[in-house]
Amino acid sequence: MTIRQLSETLINQIAAGEVIERPASAAKELIENALDAGATRIEIATSGGGKSLLRVSDNGAGMDETDLELAVRRHCTSKISDTLDDIRTLGFRGEALPSIGSVARLSISSRRKDGAGGSEIAVAGGKLLHLRPSASNPGTIVEVRDLFFATPARLKFLKTEKAEAAAITEIVKRMAIAFPGVRFVLSGTDRTTLEFPATGDDHLARMSQILGKEFRDNAIEIDAVREDVALTGFAGVPTYNRGNSAHQYAFVNGRPVQDKLILSAIRGAYAETIPSGRYPVAVLSIAIDPALVDVNVHPAKSDVRFRDPQLVRGLIVGAIREALARDGSRAATTGADGMLRSFRPGFQSRPQQPWSAETSPSRPYHQPANNGFGERPQASFDGLVTPTARSDVSQPTWTSPPPVSETPARFPLGAARAQIHENYIVAQTDDGLVIVDQHAAHERLVFEAMRKALHSKRLASQVLLIPEIVDLPEEDCDRLMQFSADLGELGLAIERFGPGAIAVRETPAMLGEVDASGLIRQLADEIAEWDTASGLSAKLEYVAATMACHGSVRSGRRLRPEEMNALLRQMEVTPGSGQCNHGRPTYIELKLSDIERLFGRS
Repeated sequence: MTIRQLSETLINQIAAGEVIERPASAAKELIENALDAGATRIEIATSGGGKSLLRVSDNGAGMDETDLELAVRRHCTSKISDTLDDIRTLGFRGEALPSIGSVARLSISSRRKDGAGGSEIAVAGGKLLHLRPSASNPGTIVEVRDLFFATPARLKFLKTEKAEAAAITEIVKRMAIAFPGVRFVLSGTDRTTLEFPATGDDHLARMSQILGKEFRDNAIEIDAVREDVALTGFAGVPTYNRGNSAHQYAFVNGRPVQDKLILSAIRGAYAETIPSGRYPVAVLSIAIDPALVDVNVHPAKSDVRFRDPQLVRGLIVGAIREALARDGSRAATTGADGMLRSFRPGFQSRPQQPWSAETSPSRPYHQPANNGFGERPQASFDGLVTPTARSDVSQPTWTSPPPVSETPARFPLGAARAQIHENYIVAQTDDGLVIVDQHAAHERLVFEAMRKALHSKRLASQVLLIPEIVDLPEEDCDRLMQFSADLGELGLAIERFGPGAIAVRETPAMLGEVDASGLIRQLADEIAEWDTASGLSAKLEYVAATMACHGSVRSGRRLRPEEMNALLRQMEVTPGSGQCNHGRPTYIELKLSDIERLFGRS
């Protein structure tokens, strides 16, 4: 078989298969060129999802006739010279325009800001049609028509016009976040005009344009440095989450990337704070010496490779966790908004009942003789021990407000005023009220106490007078015994009791009375799902979360006033107390202004 040189057109079409996968890829390359040219205004117009028409106009530096002629040739660029170790521009490969010109009808008109006149060049299917003077405003207009007309097979792999238009919108959003000082306008016959005015140095304002106004109220600022890498941006509080990862944006030296390492680090930073199937909202920007990152991994330039990936991952995880510990315990504003939407003005009154002693105006609520708080718990909340419930006293729906010595203004979560349905604590704050899920909140407190103890010493345990025997399948017993030493570090001492049973001899002291059988069975199920070769020690926090759930205040437990206030005070000083171990919110805050709005007072 004879070896021969491929034609320039065929070479460009092969390159286009990697660089230009869809209309959004072409839009990305053209917008990057405009930004590299110093544009402060970029307008994108599309038709047919970008397949029929894609036009990008900018007010950048512009090009003269000589530049235009070289721009449509492969590997011609003004952005690098002899090395790839110091790339400070978005584009640098010199492949985008010739690749587009080889598979579409491409025309470029441009004029330098100090030029007397403009020029225009046209290419179709890799062939130069003309290069001539043209009346142009300063800047550049690139027009792409009939994308992939020269390679019809590629058209079959494109999605619907609506899907392709959505992909272009996503590209514009990412670019807009990266460059808040640039005004972006996206329009076309298949969409309403989308405009992002420039916000200058106010990055959070630009993020709010893209992610919505709620993001500003639920974002925590990230600012950290480790060695030669700086991380800035904003991350949402854990309870402000979404159903997919589309609202996670990452940038490396201003370049939008979709890097697996960064996305994995974000997911790891929010572990144990967000429910399974939910995703945090985050916008992170990494500044690093260009010599320490390779952006030439793929022609699309969306993947990067760091020289020290563990340094970058550790920086992201550590910075986000530190920010969450500092400010992430607050409840998302979406919780209060959802609560307000659930209210309806007015209600359908129930039929009047005859007056009785229990429903007369003088006694609107039934109060048990013990004031509705049950017996004292085994220990105070300072010890994080589950209270004991009384089964011989009827459970009231509403615990009447006790005398409270604490002043709401003294504490962020206020002073406890009542307990509703034996699960929700209502507290009065200085400017509103807070509703706390007592089980979810205490579960988080127990988990954080266990996690803290994990890094300092073996957790204290309490010996059972009579070991509890748990019958399990033999394979589950084998898995549990494989990690008995690790479980012992958490205060859970187990032994084999025959081929199909486990004897529980000690349980973590901080859990108080615990359903040992239920705990062992759940741990057996969880360990069965893990790769046992990796060891349980790497997953001790997940085990701690499981134990915390079994040792927390249950729904339906009546709490004394001092217990409720103790729970609130511990929440205020515990990292991540705004959500339970499963990522659900532990409390909802309602401002006084919101309450007044419900009653039409404002």
